[in-house]
Amino acid sequence: MSKVGFISLGCPKNLVDTEVMMGILARHGHELAPRAGDADVLVVNTCSFIAPAQQESIDTILEMAEYKKFGRARRLIVAGCLVERFRRQILEDIPEVDAVIGTGEVERILEAVNGELRELPPEPPAFLYHDLTPRLLTTPRHQAYIKINEGCDHPCTFCIIPELRGKFRSRRFESVIREAENLAQWGVREITLIGQDTTAYGEDLGMRDGLPQLLARLAAVESMAWVRFLYCYPNRVTRSLLDTIAAHPRLVKYIDMPLQHASRRVLARMKRGSSGDTFLKLLERIRATIPGVCLRTSFIAGFPGETETDFRELCDFVVAAEFDWMGVFAYSDDETAESYALGGKVAPEVIAERSDRLMAIQKKISARKLKARVGRRYTALLEGPSNESDMVWQARLEGMAPEIDGKVYITEIDPSLGLDEPEIAALAGRMVTVQITEAQSYDLVGRVVNVIDAPLEIPLLAGTAMQSTASPLRILR
Repeated sequence: MSKVGFISLGCPKNLVDTEVMMGILARHGHELAPRAGDADVLVVNTCSFIAPAQQESIDTILEMAEYKKFGRARRLIVAGCLVERFRRQILEDIPEVDAVIGTGEVERILEAVNGELRELPPEPPAFLYHDLTPRLLTTPRHQAYIKINEGCDHPCTFCIIPELRGKFRSRRFESVIREAENLAQWGVREITLIGQDTTAYGEDLGMRDGLPQLLARLAAVESMAWVRFLYCYPNRVTRSLLDTIAAHPRLVKYIDMPLQHASRRVLARMKRGSSGDTFLKLLERIRATIPGVCLRTSFIAGFPGETETDFRELCDFVVAAEFDWMGVFAYSDDETAESYALGGKVAPEVIAERSDRLMAIQKKISARKLKARVGRRYTALLEGPSNESDMVWQARLEGMAPEIDGKVYITEIDPSLGLDEPEIAALAGRMVTVQITEAQSYDLVGRVVNVIDAPLEIPLLAGTAMQSTASPLRILR
């Protein structure tokens, strides 16, 4: 049996694919290597969404190829989205690569590692894992992702996801519920539902209000503290969805809704439709239905044909909308995207300047909103030592999604709680009350003043597809 090292690039959806591949290998006796230098086989699960992601994937493949030329590794496998784009070129241009696996071939990882992968005629990606699929979690034990659908049917001109991930397809309802129940029994306190468009969940299965139904069932899973979902499509944010979020305490009051732009003209060129005024009305409805909701969005700066007038309209919209969290992507051309053929390309230096201007506006909004939290107390998920320093712990409020939003840095655990060092160490993954003492541009600082829940006793789950790994795998983002 081989020692296999994984490098997972890109989004949480890609990370779930990596976890599935790891689970398949572990079930068949292969060992996971925590460092590239310890691996007999190296697997790079690539991203190809935008040009910088493609370049990062290529650079990582070349870096891992050095371990095959000068180190212990004897096989190098490339998986994921880049394979769907450049399958033949990867094999021809990087001779160190022994096998490639597309997004629809995740289950063939065992053949690839064993050197038994036969090349088949490429087909549109159709793979979709389920609750019985082996999976090895790489996230902290208290937090996990569940992919509820795959692929996309939207015609957005800037996006190549349909090419990379195939047509939209949903997992079976009960399969998602069983996976969530297994995760809860395993000790996961927070699940995050992901998919290219989670709000379309179940439409291909003939379900109406599929996501609200799914959320309502997940809200009843015992020992689960928080359930959130990412990647809303704005025209699918229904009254039923909002009412469901508002009605269940376990459903976090948080909506991630990438809007991409606010100019009606630019949105039309993106084949997204709608307008800034329509979005503002939607945001008003969301806030009225879900008091205290946190809102996140993302925009593309410099889309072909975006004029200074269009961009100013976007800036004015951001000021009016007052999002809690926001991301900005600098537009980059992709020759297979429909937007590649559009005229009116914006110069790279202008795109960069517009991206900076937009984020400067949001930075002020974020800082003001966070400052208003100083002195208040909130329920938080205490995650453990921060990535910045072992001397400082970090936590998240329900309005902070893992990895993409800000954090609460914990500087003190109230001495009146009477906790010794082992008891403090055991707080990781627990729900606590924090008092906010300081606000930064995107993060908060606070102290733990109460521990809300008891420690979970984690049973041994015979026959479960869920496993966890303590291996510090190299997960690049």
